[in-house]
Amino acid sequence: MARNPYYNPDQPHHRPDGFQNAEVPFEPKTLGEVLRWRWDATRQRLPHPPRTPIPTQAPDLDFIHRNATAGSAMQPAVTWIGHATALMQCSGVNALTDPIFSERASPVRFAGPQRHQPPGLALRELPRIDLVLVSHNHYDHLDDASVRALHAQPGGPPLFVVPLGLKTWFATRGIRSVVELDWWQAHTLPGPKGPVEVVLVPAQHWSARGLGDRMATLWGGFAVFGPDCHWFYAGDTAYSREFARMRGRFAERQSPARGGGFDLALLPIGSYEPRWFMAGQHVNVEEALQIHRDLGAQRSLGVHWGTYALTDEPLDEPPRRLTQLSLSQGLAQDEFFVLPIGGTQRLAARGTTRDARML
Repeated sequence: MARNPYYNPDQPHHRPDGFQNAEVPFEPKTLGEVLRWRWDATRQRLPHPPRTPIPTQAPDLDFIHRNATAGSAMQPAVTWIGHATALMQCSGVNALTDPIFSERASPVRFAGPQRHQPPGLALRELPRIDLVLVSHNHYDHLDDASVRALHAQPGGPPLFVVPLGLKTWFATRGIRSVVELDWWQAHTLPGPKGPVEVVLVPAQHWSARGLGDRMATLWGGFAVFGPDCHWFYAGDTAYSREFARMRGRFAERQSPARGGGFDLALLPIGSYEPRWFMAGQHVNVEEALQIHRDLGAQRSLGVHWGTYALTDEPLDEPPRRLTQLSLSQGLAQDEFFVLPIGGTQRLAARGTTRDARML
């Protein structure tokens, strides 16, 4: 692997040849372990088909587009497009997380994981996007065709905020509207309601797009702080004590007088089986609930399920597990929720009561 041009020996997640998780180093599985996983899955015919169809609904395009151009009157809202792609409309900014609109999460069009449901909004149905957050370079999170389409959107390209090392990937495609961040670094962009700060935060994961670039670029999640909404996107991650530390690190700006905690956290709840293979890179539902508590989030939305069959659990299992565990742990019905693909949840502006969030 080539030398890491960002290497800083004072940063525990930096390595001379790339990056690593600060808490528990990621250990790639051996070829034998990969073959064991795939053999077991084939022998047991995993994943099993869904018991029920993945819920979908026609998007509320009238609301989404009116809201997108409302400026300082924009109502905070989230629309789940599918997998880890969500449209966040907050503080006058239209943001996308890890946009993938392609049929396959793959470097080629004829093979690789295939969508089971179309995106909740087609690219042509999106409002103009101001901000795109890319958590890491795996094909189900950084999609070439989707990035190119967003860069070419009418009205000019969005700002892409990415972890260290990914700016070069964008530059080779002629995309210059890119800000690159290390963990805990921030970028502030103007919004009609006031500044919006984007912070790259640690995730327990890894990166690669080929055989020779494993962990050459960084990965992470995002904390976004706007005047009327504080929201969080975890990207892909295993469980880590970093999430509890984040709550303390961000405590001052999330004081009770300003509403406390994140107003919304977008947390992965799928792609977790078998645990012996996935536990070091993807949380299961139990761990997602723990992250929700660690962050002190007011509400969380489960994402990263129901779209691509990447692992061994049925596509519809994560929300069933979420319902069961939420009930057993005494969570309110709307505290950690899921949406149908294409569904929108409107949110109350920051500082309002919990009851007012159920809009």
